[in-house]
Amino acid sequence: MMVHRGQGQEWRTEQFRLGVCYYPEQWPEQLWEDDYRRMKALGFSIVRVAEFAWSIFEPEEGRFEFDLFDRAIDLAHRYGLLVIMSTPTATPPAWLTAKYPEVLNAKQDGTVYQHGQRRHFNYNAPVYRELCARIVTQLAEHYKDHPAVVGWQIDNELNCEVNTFYSKADHEAFRVWLQKKYGNLDGLNQAWGAVFWNQTYSDWSQVHLTRTTPTNSPNPHQALDEKRFFSDSAISYAKFQSEILREKAPNHWVTTNGMFGHLDSHQMMDDTLDVFAYDSYPNFSTILPDQGDRPLLDRKWSLNLSAARDVSPNFIVMEQQSGPGGWVNRIEMPSPKPGQMRLWTYQSIAHGADMLLYFRWRTATMGTEIYWHGLNDYHNRPNRRIEEAGRIGEELKRIGKHLLGATYQAEVAILKDYDNEWDGELDVWHGPLMGKSIIGWFKALQRHHIPADTKYMRSTTTLEDLAKYRVLIYPHPAIMPESIAELLRSYVDSGGTLILGCRSGYKDATGQCYMQPFPGPLADLCGIEVEDFTRIGPLQQAPDIRWFNDEVVQGDAFVDILRVTSDNAEVLALYASDYYRDKPAMVRNLFGKGTAYYYGSVFTEAVAGKLIVEMGLMSPAAKWAELPEDVELAIRANASTQKSYAILMNYAHEAREVTLFSRKRDLLTDTVLHGIVTMKPFEVYVIEI
Repeated sequence: MMVHRGQGQEWRTEQFRLGVCYYPEQWPEQLWEDDYRRMKALGFSIVRVAEFAWSIFEPEEGRFEFDLFDRAIDLAHRYGLLVIMSTPTATPPAWLTAKYPEVLNAKQDGTVYQHGQRRHFNYNAPVYRELCARIVTQLAEHYKDHPAVVGWQIDNELNCEVNTFYSKADHEAFRVWLQKKYGNLDGLNQAWGAVFWNQTYSDWSQVHLTRTTPTNSPNPHQALDEKRFFSDSAISYAKFQSEILREKAPNHWVTTNGMFGHLDSHQMMDDTLDVFAYDSYPNFSTILPDQGDRPLLDRKWSLNLSAARDVSPNFIVMEQQSGPGGWVNRIEMPSPKPGQMRLWTYQSIAHGADMLLYFRWRTATMGTEIYWHGLNDYHNRPNRRIEEAGRIGEELKRIGKHLLGATYQAEVAILKDYDNEWDGELDVWHGPLMGKSIIGWFKALQRHHIPADTKYMRSTTTLEDLAKYRVLIYPHPAIMPESIAELLRSYVDSGGTLILGCRSGYKDATGQCYMQPFPGPLADLCGIEVEDFTRIGPLQQAPDIRWFNDEVVQGDAFVDILRVTSDNAEVLALYASDYYRDKPAMVRNLFGKGTAYYYGSVFTEAVAGKLIVEMGLMSPAAKWAELPEDVELAIRANASTQKSYAILMNYAHEAREVTLFSRKRDLLTDTVLHGIVTMKPFEVYVIEI
């Protein structure tokens, strides 16, 4: 198999690797052998260890001990289990933070985080990098030739819990980063619009990361650069670890698990990793449901997985939810119902996972995560989750090899980019709109059974990257560099379809506004200009929008009032209320061989559904099946075998009927399906098509 974009070793084997996260340091040694025996009986073949074990390996500065993990890994090898080692740098030891308090992170107001939980350090303290480099070197040299060890996870969940960094070391590193980016203070002052409110800097010592202000509203251009700096710091931190691992353990592959805020996971993948890993916890949706009507709940996790798939087309799920989740002070989730853990497993596989590990083997009896349940409960006796895991292990032992290397198939992509994500955290005139529109589109595509990718627009994105998609949906890209606008014009000109929403195209890469009509460099492509606009206030009614067939739907949150400027443009919908009644709300413009749509409001599921019909998009399953709304369709195609597999997943808590127009074989049960078939709650079919 081909390595994706990394520099090290291939991470897949000839079988699908199913496994579990294991913490031998937290359990009496007399339990280990029985644990490994039972893992093997379930069909598990790989474990992840040691991501929080720094003080086990280095109990005091400069003294290293490997005995505990040597015994644990040797025993795992005896039971035929492969091992993913971790660099234990996510939790520096107490001796380290006590002796070197400069490694601790700080809040924006300067309050220093203290030792006692995790991810309390900063990436830029020189001494922390030195100490991290030393422990990573020691581990890599010690385990480089162990026959069980196949790969490394760098740290754990970079930028989880906290993704802002305001220690003294970070302020100092930020100045160095800015000097490299802008060269001199004139360049910095111009990029930050420092002349506004008299923020002009005359000496580098005056420059900091954002700090608390009277209105708690920092310079927006400074805030955008700050987030770019946070990302680059995390990537640099991961990169120096990966470079050590590649030098000292060249036969092992390297990954880390994400994806979290203020971190360009794509750049980290390019610079650092052989494969990306994602941690999938679909039951977060029970406490953080998606916006709008009819929430997708755990099915929404397919959108998250599609983002991981954009980083690495095939990826590892390093932590798959296997039980109810909760810390002692927050995050309370219900238990997965019978069959849900299996559904979530195949959800991850459907979206590109070629290796999957459950979190965790046994629920911790101590510490913050005593309510973050794993496969085994405290009592260590058989339970329904263990039984379900065994069923999955048996299934993947039979069919997993067919899916390895197969890639998710989609003709539609939802476009995102890091600059707009980060700028939109502060800028509420466009930031919150993105999440609303993306979930509206994702719901509509899911319920029309149209698979979709998430595609991040980057400076390295090419026309070839975009041309494989029939439709691109870019809801509200306020920041629109000329280079990206030109790429989108080329995509549409060559025959593609682009869909844009309000607040598009009015900022440059610094976050400053273009002195030209909205949507800036996209105006000619869309065949419109925005003649007026308004945010929908809290006591105002969102506008009614009347479509070409006289059907009326409701807009949401914002209104761009459009004026047609192209002879090739056609108005598809008009505002039907307020002072902008009868003004264009949706315009379709023919541009070259393709089409651009501009919608003056925020996309809802209803609006997205109307556009799906207008464009004539059809489900790839339409010729062979009729699927109910609650069943997700995913298709993975294997280029080497020329075979494709449809994965059908019923997220409903009740049975649903699927109609198959021709005979299909479910690989999981080796049974033939034809006609009206009843899918049980949380049932999954894997069908060769």
